[in-house]
Amino acid sequence: RSNPYQTNLLRDGVQRYLQLPADQTVLILHAKVAQKSYGNEKRFFCPPPCVYLSGPGWKLKQEQIKARDLGEEGFRVCGYMGLDSMGSSLMETQKLSFEEQPDAKGFGCAKALYISDADKRKHFRLVLKLFFSNGQEIGTFHSKLIKVISKPSQKKQSLKNTDLCISSGSKVSLFNRLRSQTVSTRYLSVEGGAFIASARQWAAFTLHLADERCTWSEFPLREGYIRYGSVVQLVCTATGVTLPPLIIRKVTKQYAMLDVDEPISQLHKCAFQFQGSERMYLCLSTEKVIQFQASPCPKEANRELLNDGSCWTIIGTETVEYTFSEGLACVREPVSPVPLITALQLTGGGDVAMLEVQGEYFHTHLKVWFGDVEAETMYRSPKSLMCVVPDVSAFGSDWRWLRYPITVPLLLIRDDGLIYSSSFTFTYTPEQSFIPGQQVLSDVPQDSDKLLDSIHQEFTRTNFHLFMQS
Repeated sequence: RSNPYQTNLLRDGVQRYLQLPADQTVLILHAKVAQKSYGNEKRFFCPPPCVYLSGPGWKLKQEQIKARDLGEEGFRVCGYMGLDSMGSSLMETQKLSFEEQPDAKGFGCAKALYISDADKRKHFRLVLKLFFSNGQEIGTFHSKLIKVISKPSQKKQSLKNTDLCISSGSKVSLFNRLRSQTVSTRYLSVEGGAFIASARQWAAFTLHLADERCTWSEFPLREGYIRYGSVVQLVCTATGVTLPPLIIRKVTKQYAMLDVDEPISQLHKCAFQFQGSERMYLCLSTEKVIQFQASPCPKEANRELLNDGSCWTIIGTETVEYTFSEGLACVREPVSPVPLITALQLTGGGDVAMLEVQGEYFHTHLKVWFGDVEAETMYRSPKSLMCVVPDVSAFGSDWRWLRYPITVPLLLIRDDGLIYSSSFTFTYTPEQSFIPGQQVLSDVPQDSDKLLDSIHQEFTRTNFHLFMQS
């Protein structure tokens, strides 16, 4: 544990943070696969990796820098993004300029990144380095793994090798290139609650497999890999805006193939027919998203002729989000590595309950906190921390009188006071079982200690539940 004086200082800071969180979030969006460049060509990653900066903590940091007479210029955030195999030279990376959007988020995009055939790896990560314009380093952030492919697979995909298949519930991006020209690339996106085709920004969509027999209002979701001919639904991950049910079709030489049911692969050309419509397809016209009616093929009933705007390329995407708060701390070191919690594992119960926190980027300077209560924490590896679950009395409650669940957020706090929030919480619940035949009293009398003690002797003292907020 930290020493008592330090713990009290930290606890005051955590209490203020819990009342008014001042988080700073770095969100990286990127494709799951990247096509390799050969010779002198440069196949820029498509869609290009994007970075979003959000959260009230950035504004708070700006005010702190202004207070030190560094002015507005000292606050501007700049970044460099490159591949993780590159050296430290910024010449090998692409500079990111962040512009503020209407929703107050900062947005930057790395449009000119590529991987050459000299790089023999099958997987790599993107590395993002962020700085304030006064030279102060913010931190280093990594993408998820990206698979390198030579070109889109033309073979029929086998579900025995699912590396390139797209599963229901995964995230995808859709883009369109008129006459295969890079400069004409448009990405399916959402703006102002409406679907648009943007040359600048792309959105990630959750692709759900649906039951064909159900109506749009019911729309039960299914598991499995997406196949051509399936009914799917596209849901924007950022806004929740949804398109009507669509039938996904394979595209060959600008024809929609109506009789193909093989699994969909990364970077395949596809089209989206509105379910129940008469050959109406999702289409772009400049920056608008419209419906286009395909032409039937008299000689081949299993094909329909599309226009350029109805032919989309599909690719899986990943997002990784780093959240920290340095507003209440005197942070001189970079905020990285930013730990990410992925799972919780509870062992034991009562006074000896232990919680294993699983994730990435853990280190010895981290402590697990249950709300504003520090837990005794043991570092095991970069992927695992163990901690003793604090007794519920630390939150001002007694097990004997605990009637309602108590839920507290799980935080990781660095020893200099830097706070890393998470989407995980921990819930203490009262024991709901009673001795058979024992009447449950609505009001517990003052002399009921013996009764309660006997109940606790018969039943487990604690009942913990772990869950992740959606």
